[in-house]
Amino acid sequence: MRAVQDQLTRRVGRRRALAAGLLAAALTLTSGCTGSDADKPSSWQGGGEKAPKAAATITEPKADATDVPATTGIAFTTKDAEETTVELTDSAGEAVEGTLATDGKSWLPAGALKYGQKYTATVTATGDDGKPATATSAFTVMAEPDKQVRVTSFLGDGQVVGVGMPLIVRFGRAIPKDYRDDLQRRMTVTSTPAQEGVWHWASPTEARYRPKEFWQAGSTVSYRIQAAGLPLGAGWYGRSDLTVDIKIGPSLVMLVDNRTKRMTVTKDGKVVRTILVSLGKPTTPSSSGTMVVIEKLRKTVFDTRAELGPVEGYRTDIDFAQRLTWGGEFIHAAPWSEGKQGSVNVSHGCVNVSMADGAWLFANTRIGDPITVKGTERKLQNGNGWTDWNMSWDEYVEGSALPYEPAAEQSAEATPGDAPSVEPTP
Repeated sequence: MRAVQDQLTRRVGRRRALAAGLLAAALTLTSGCTGSDADKPSSWQGGGEKAPKAAATITEPKADATDVPATTGIAFTTKDAEETTVELTDSAGEAVEGTLATDGKSWLPAGALKYGQKYTATVTATGDDGKPATATSAFTVMAEPDKQVRVTSFLGDGQVVGVGMPLIVRFGRAIPKDYRDDLQRRMTVTSTPAQEGVWHWASPTEARYRPKEFWQAGSTVSYRIQAAGLPLGAGWYGRSDLTVDIKIGPSLVMLVDNRTKRMTVTKDGKVVRTILVSLGKPTTPSSSGTMVVIEKLRKTVFDTRAELGPVEGYRTDIDFAQRLTWGGEFIHAAPWSEGKQGSVNVSHGCVNVSMADGAWLFANTRIGDPITVKGTERKLQNGNGWTDWNMSWDEYVEGSALPYEPAAEQSAEATPGDAPSVEPTP
């Protein structure tokens, strides 16, 4: 991850199209108990000289505030300023990296501040007379809390996934609705090339992100969760920040048509294989909808005797299995049904293929590759697997904790919370 600048400068009238600024602008700034000192406005010690035309005031954190959350930002106001700079230093005088909002009214550190440490914020405003006016606020960050929420990612650094892979972030404790918006503001996604996307809360403990369309093949994607020190309700705070860098592989998309009993495999826009299939029989139909490959098992055992009983249940060795739902639907090789594949549905809900086709699919697919099944007697239930693509875009947006702004109304350079990704599309 690139380090943001220690100090960012804004000139009046100049618009900077950085969505990261939107994050800081929307920031809910909080502070703890405050001392007796009032806000400290701009200072000027120029003797007999005329005072600066510009002025600056820090509004949050208050001067001498204590118990300030480690995720606090610096909120301020300026008057008659043509140039404004913000600097935050720790007790050793070292500068803290951060980002200035496009509206010039707030500044957010690049990461959580250190518990129990004292910091000094300095805002300098310079008017057209060239004279700087400064405002300062010294404050102390809260002590490290006892109750901390762990943040984890399903994916790891360097992983290569399919074009339908949602980004999945899990929390060690349910996040109350009233706290999800503030957390989502600190959940940013960066992709090259840029792709419009949004976070969706699948449950109180899990948030997912998907682009509006499938990821573009070969994209690089980075997502960051700045949860360290963030209040998450009932005295709980985020334990740490999380950053993950992944890559999107080739575009491999599978389409299964129950009418023809065939799977069409398209890779990077070109049909590369047509596969005969046998889907679920009428009593155990396959689900129609869009799913993605969740896991791949070269060899496994299907044992349904406990679920279906000794008569209907079975125990079978399986090759080239690729899970599609939590309910037990897979793509897998089924040599016992090869005579039926392409003509009759005989499975218990899985997509049966031949041994040769199962081996080929297993060698060419990745976790996150999408598959759509259509024309069966049963519809896929959302939540039964990674069903992010089984929802319309509007339905998916409804799961965001923040109001969604269409890409046409935003910069194409960053994605705080739910905006488009950073690099401009070629």
